[in-house]
Formats: sequence, structure tokens, C-alpha cells
Amino acid sequence: MAGNSSLNAAAHDKNDEFYTRLADIEKELRHYRKHFKGVTVLCNCDDPFESNFFKYFVLNFNRLGLKKLIATCYVTSPIAGQHLSLFDVMGGEDKQRNKPYKAVVTKVYDVTGDGGIDMFDVAELFKSHENELVELDGDGDFRSEECLALLDEADIVVTNPPFSLFREYVAVLVEHKKKFIIIGNQNATKYKEIFPLMMGNEIWLGNNNPAPKLFYVPSEKSERKNIKVDEDGKLVASFGNICWFTNLDIKKRHETMILVKRYLSDEYPTYENYDAIEVSKVSDIPCDYEGLMGVPITYLGQHNPEQFEIAGLSDRDCPLKTKVYTKAEYANYSDLNRCCVIRQNDGTLKSTYMRIFIRNKHPEQSKVVQQQCISKSAR
Repeated sequence: MAGNSSLNAAAHDKNDEFYTRLADIEKELRHYRKHFKGVTVLCNCDDPFESNFFKYFVLNFNRLGLKKLIATCYVTSPIAGQHLSLFDVMGGEDKQRNKPYKAVVTKVYDVTGDGGIDMFDVAELFKSHENELVELDGDGDFRSEECLALLDEADIVVTNPPFSLFREYVAVLVEHKKKFIIIGNQNATKYKEIFPLMMGNEIWLGNNNPAPKLFYVPSEKSERKNIKVDEDGKLVASFGNICWFTNLDIKKRHETMILVKRYLSDEYPTYENYDAIEVSKVSDIPCDYEGLMGVPITYLGQHNPEQFEIAGLSDRDCPLKTKVYTKAEYANYSDLNRCCVIRQNDGTLKSTYMRIFIRNKHPEQSKVVQQQCISKSAR
């Protein structure tokens, strides 16, 4: 079993407590409905009754055709009381507070007879033991032996893991060969542990249209600069760099990017330290260029593996690098070795932001599509 010190720190770090809104979950998961029929879903960073992931799946259990839903948590949610408290079901003894629990759902129906299904029906099914809600033996660490056993039982994992543990969390999912839909910081695409998986088509970005930007937070965070009150009067943190990661196939992944520009050497400078051209905007990718192109990180949101190959990421250790700058040559050699470099007309060097290197698999086909688009627009 892995040590739990990092998870314990994350659980109590007020800067790592962000809870996904139900509306954002619904907007993304509608693109994966076909994947849920007859499967077991695990939400292994989710306090039952306080997690909107648990709420989404339990209230849509029959419509999605789930076989089983499992949810585990490390500690009781700091936003407790927004829906139906776990302790309303378990009895509310003080000794239960701050304990990790496992919820296992295999059936959902209208217990109260009011004509619909809500969380009170779910609570009654736990009280009658038709579904299982029990305290975990350990601390709820997703790397613990009992939580890994639940992971092995599941077909798909869906949750919002602690951002600070994203690398470790993905590593566990990959090691156990699990399908997943999870939320993370967009900067994670650049991590040395994550980018190779994206380059190898083992992980990709989800639909992300729109990407989640607001997350519920505990009241203790009210002094943070990015905190505001939403339309329901709840505290939310605002972000601009959060996205969904998955390894489940979705329609967007097969959408061909329409390329409308052609390659002109004057418009697409060649890097001095990479055998590739600079494409500063994804919309400016030329349709007819056959070599490597450096594009912004945001390209990953539109990547179609049938159309483009991802060849690498510009960083200090990139094997595609053709030149290394030394301290003897340049005072800012460290920054230059981290980036793609363009030599300007006056001889000075200009570095770009981090770039992803891609290659068009079918440049001739792209030119045909471009001509078709031009013909249609001319009619």
C-alpha cells in the first residue's frame, strides 16, 4: 500500500478543495452515454451524498443502464449539507464524522411513492440495506489495498481527483488499465508523466465544450481572490485552465480539422533549434505542409489522431532538438533551451511559448478538403 501522507495533505489543503458542479458534469457526460450501459462506475474521490458525481450517476442509474455504482471518499466533504448529509443515513453519531465510507448502488427506484426518484429515495434504499453504505476499513486513500480492489472491480472511473495528486492518480488508473473521465488542470498536459500518454494516444482531452470554470469551495476559502458567489448563493472558485481528460472514445476525437491556409515560408518561420515551423495559432495550421509544425498547447483540444501525429513537446530534453545553447554563447541560454527559438531579421533570438510538434498524416487530402471548401464558399 502506498503511503497516504500526500493524500492527507491534499485533503486538508484548502487550496486543493474544489468540488464539481452538477451542471458541468451533465454537460460533459452526455457525450459518453453509450459507454455506461451495463458497466460498473467508480467515483473514488467522492463523498456519497455530497459529490455531484455520485448524485449524477445515482439519479441517472436506470436511464444510463448502469450495472453498479461505487463511491468512496477519503474524509467527509467540507461542503456537507448542500444535498443530503451522509449522517442523515448513517445516524449522525459524532464517531462517524471524518470517516471514509463506501457506497455501493445496484438498484434505484421510487421508494417514497411520490412519482419520481431523488436523493431521499436513495437514502431509504441505503437504510433498508437494499444498497450498501459502510465505513471503509482503511483511510480511503485511492492507492490503498481495499480501494484498489474496488478499482479492479470497476469498468469506468469518473471523478475530480485532487489537482495536486493528478500525476499519481493517473498513474494508478493506467497501471490498472482502467477507462476514465476525470477533471484536471490543463497544465497537466505538459507533465512529463502525462504528455507521453497523450502522444501515444492513451489519454486525450474530453469534449470540454464548455470546459468547467466554476467549482464549489468550502467557506474557509472565502478570502481567496478567485472566489465569488454564484447564482444560487454558493461560494465558487473561478478558473480558466481546467479541462476533462479521458481515454473513452467520443465523436469529437474523430472530427477533421478544416485547414484553410497554405504554407508560405514568409508566414511560417523555421525554428533555429528544431527542424519545424512556427504556427502561432491553431487556426493557422497550413493544409499542405508535410514536415513538423510547432503549435500551441491548446491544439490538444482539437487533436484528431487520424489526421495528425503528435511527435513531441518542446522542452529541455526533447529528442527533436537540433541545437543546444550554452552559457558561453548566450546569457539567457536556459530560457532558450526550454523553448522554440526563432532568429529574427535583425539577428536577435526570439523564444516562443511551449509548443507541441505535430505532423499532418494526409497533407494531400487536406488540400482537397480545402479546395472543396473554397468552391462551396464561391457559390
